[in-house]
Amino acid sequence: MKTQMERNGIVVLTEEAAQEVSRSPLWNDDLRPTTWQEHSWKGINFATLWIGMCLCIPSYTMASGMIALGMNWWQAVGTIFLGNVIVLIPILLNSHAGTKFGIPYPVFARLWFGDKGAHIPTLARALVAAGWFGINTWIGTEAIDTLLMASFSSWSNLPGHTAIVFVLFWILNIGIAYRGPEAIKKLSAVAAPVVGISSVILLIWAFTDAGGWGPILETPSKFETTGEFLKVFFPSLTGVIGFWATLALNIPDFCRYAQSQKSQMVAQSFSLPITMTVFSFIGIAVTSATIVIFGQAIWDPVQLLAKFPPFVILLGTIIIVISSVTINVGANVVAPARAIENLYPKRITFGIGAIITGLFAILLQPWYIMSNFGNYIFGWLGTYAALLGPIDGIAIADYWLVRRRQLHLKELYEPNGRYNYANGFNKNGMYALIVGVAIPVLGLFIPPLRFLWDNAWTFGLFIAIGVYTYLMKNDQSVLKEGEYEQITLFDSKHNRPTEIAK
Repeated sequence: MKTQMERNGIVVLTEEAAQEVSRSPLWNDDLRPTTWQEHSWKGINFATLWIGMCLCIPSYTMASGMIALGMNWWQAVGTIFLGNVIVLIPILLNSHAGTKFGIPYPVFARLWFGDKGAHIPTLARALVAAGWFGINTWIGTEAIDTLLMASFSSWSNLPGHTAIVFVLFWILNIGIAYRGPEAIKKLSAVAAPVVGISSVILLIWAFTDAGGWGPILETPSKFETTGEFLKVFFPSLTGVIGFWATLALNIPDFCRYAQSQKSQMVAQSFSLPITMTVFSFIGIAVTSATIVIFGQAIWDPVQLLAKFPPFVILLGTIIIVISSVTINVGANVVAPARAIENLYPKRITFGIGAIITGLFAILLQPWYIMSNFGNYIFGWLGTYAALLGPIDGIAIADYWLVRRRQLHLKELYEPNGRYNYANGFNKNGMYALIVGVAIPVLGLFIPPLRFLWDNAWTFGLFIAIGVYTYLMKNDQSVLKEGEYEQITLFDSKHNRPTEIAK
């Protein structure tokens, strides 16, 4: 029986193969490969997705920590741009698999960890995402609470008023996430232009009221030598990379809907680094202006919002809420919901996974975490980057170097298929992960090796690539030449034959 078809660089299961494997415990309607008709996302959809996710408060304030450590404005902005260009590389490499085979991240992880071992990288990604979900829910909560206190004098006297707002905003986030990726697509289309235009208006206000850009843009770097700068630069760069190292893993969750490889690659290549860099500059410029206008540097846009009349606070709160919901639903719910769903595909749906993600985010107590915002964001980013870097490396090595972009789609859903490995676990993936994490961690305990920890994501990624590629040489799960039967299908885009696999 022929199991999969390829046309225009996109592979789908044949109807017969899909019907047969649909009885597998590893299959459900959310985890199955997408059909040709479901590959409906155009480049503009990926551009608005990224713009909507980048225009958030953590992005706005990212440069503040670097400036506090001694960088000047252009060093901070340059670090942010470079970090996003670097993390764009694994994002695009993993996007290819999602686009070509239409599979979500948990199914993609079965390739390199086995159908049971896949829970290790997916739940690691889920833990980080749940933490971010709680953070962004709390940020939106503070904005709404600020609006209510400014508009109604009695609101601040209401016992538990912040908790009430948090619960209602949490429900809003979960309600949108429950509807799945198509709801995210529509939300991003609204959020991107609204938040983008609002940011430009804020920048114009700051420049006009301050009579210029303010002192921050005129303040020189505090570093007297290159060595002093590099001690701050490398940990900061790792933090920037870590900011989107999460999406570098589960980007197949979105790219499985892409119309083509070209459309998603071009859109992501421009929208991510440019949006993050420009928005960070806006944050620096506006904060610089607040020193002139208010006599103090106000990095938090929620605190800045409280300085305005109630009507402006209302508009600003709506914008912050849209921004918080967009990044929460897009970046922080899809991955953990899919990971939880993958634990028991026949019983747990994406919607149930989204609810469980929200509940776990509450257990992480984001209000406590955010009491030390700067240390948490930059310290935590670097820490979890040390875990996600090796996982990114394993994913890239498996798909591009070991399998050379060829896999048996149907067997990803078969418990006893070629990707079962040893009782569902690929020990080579686990060995590569352990080595990729352990070596950078040495830098925490051995001072001369501190550079390993300061660049944990980068070292972990390349170490894992090398170890995994070596261990997987001649592995039985890799498709051998001759396992594909070639037949001719007309490829309207490239005018060439395509294939159907046995």
